[in-house]
Order: sequence, then C-alpha cells, then structure tokens
Amino acid sequence: MIDESKTNEEWPPLSPIRTGVRGRCPRCGKGHLFQGFLKLRRECEICHLDYSFADPADGPAFFVICFFCVPAVFFAVWLDYAYAPPLWVHLVTSLPVLLISCILPLRPLKGWLVASQYFYKAEEGRFAASPRESVRGPDVEAKSVL
Repeated sequence: MIDESKTNEEWPPLSPIRTGVRGRCPRCGKGHLFQGFLKLRRECEICHLDYSFADPADGPAFFVICFFCVPAVFFAVWLDYAYAPPLWVHLVTSLPVLLISCILPLRPLKGWLVASQYFYKAEEGRFAASPRESVRGPDVEAKSVL
C-alpha cells in the first residue's frame, strides 16, 4: 500500500511518457488519471494528488490533427486520385482510417500532456513586475498629442 502521508517532494519522479500514455497518476504511477474516455478524475484514488493543475486545453487535438489526421486525409485523397473508386470503397477504407486515427490517439496524448505538466511543474504564465515598478505599476508621463 502506498503511504498517503508523503509530500510531493518524497515521491520519486516518474516518466511522463510511461505514466501518461498508460493513463496513470503522474505522482504515484498506480492510480487512474481518467474517469471515462477523456474526462480527468478530480484526484488520484491512491495518493490523492489533486488533478486541478492539469489543463492540456487543445494540445491533444492539435497533435492528433497534425500527426495522424492529415496523413489519413492524404491517404483518402491519394486513393481517390489514383483509383477513382466508388463511394462504398471510401466508406470501407477511408472512413475507418480517419476515425481510428482521430479518436484512438487522443487519450494517450492527453495523459502524456497532463503527466508532463506535473513532471515539469508547468503553470500558467504570469507577468513579473520589475524591481523598479511600484505596486501600482510603472510611472507613466502624460504626453500631449499635437
């Protein structure tokens, strides 16, 4: 059984690819990351890591479109141009290739991106105030416009 009293610093670092692609918790590697096909759980059922840090946004869809869907569409276009098959051939060949290449990679890619966010401690970007700026912001002189 995993010790639930450990802090984040006491967990050994796990590879984002090994944990994320398998849909496992990025901290302990045992718990599940997903509830359903693409919906993230609230927390790990083993180590109770809160998954609220995770926001892969459109990253998985972008990677799937670029690296899987575009080649699948090129295959369908090539098939049509090279052989000019009837529509039923596209329904039997091109449609399954497109569906498989669009749907199956989404979950592993989303898991990998979430695990990478945890591993690299990725956070939302923030502007840092320079040391010369006051709390209210930089002093700006009003200039007259002619």
